[in-house]
Amino acid sequence: MKLASSRDRAPGRPVSRQVLADHVYEELLAWLMDGRLEPGAAVSIDGTARELDVSPTPVREALARLEHTGMVRRVALKGYRVAPVFTREDFAELMEARLAIEPVNARLACSRITPDGLADLRAAVKDLETAPRGPSFMEFRDYLEADERFHKLIAEQSGNQFMLAAYTALGGQVQRFRLFGGVGITDADQAIAEHQVVLDALASGDPEQAAAAMADHVHKVRARAIADAPAE
Repeated sequence: MKLASSRDRAPGRPVSRQVLADHVYEELLAWLMDGRLEPGAAVSIDGTARELDVSPTPVREALARLEHTGMVRRVALKGYRVAPVFTREDFAELMEARLAIEPVNARLACSRITPDGLADLRAAVKDLETAPRGPSFMEFRDYLEADERFHKLIAEQSGNQFMLAAYTALGGQVQRFRLFGGVGITDADQAIAEHQVVLDALASGDPEQAAAAMADHVHKVRARAIADAPAE
């Protein structure tokens, strides 16, 4: 898929640099999630720019964003390479970190969440219910976006800037961990039900119930991902 080049754009209506970088980011993310860019492979800035019919600048910006997700790595004097697939040990460490952070975020958010915050969480659960689920990334990307939005909204509603920063540092790894299983979205029905339980707990005003619901959700995500993962 090529992005619109300058030859194809309407005169007098240039595409902004940020919009172009966003398009390149989404395209590269799809390549990564669908396995077109394999673990360990070099990512040529100039070659990618030629293929997408853009200048190298938005490709550099997109790769810098992807580096923050952990999906690509910058190697000194060698450019960018696709990160290796999560090992079971990597995955276990990520889940340990999520269990340390997300139940606390839910506990804090339960005491501080606003009516608008609850409405935004309900919208995220609704989007999870209606989003396509695959098999390609372009088909399940909206599902992942709604999932990520739900968890980030809770972190934001915690009212603690450091807890939000801690979650944000982990949030980018969630898409990379999907590559650990290599099977896309297989647990939507269970996950949606668990998100609803977390939402109901937050709406109840019981912080301990909210924390327990979030911990239970993360535990179950971990169990399902390990069960779905191919043998190493």
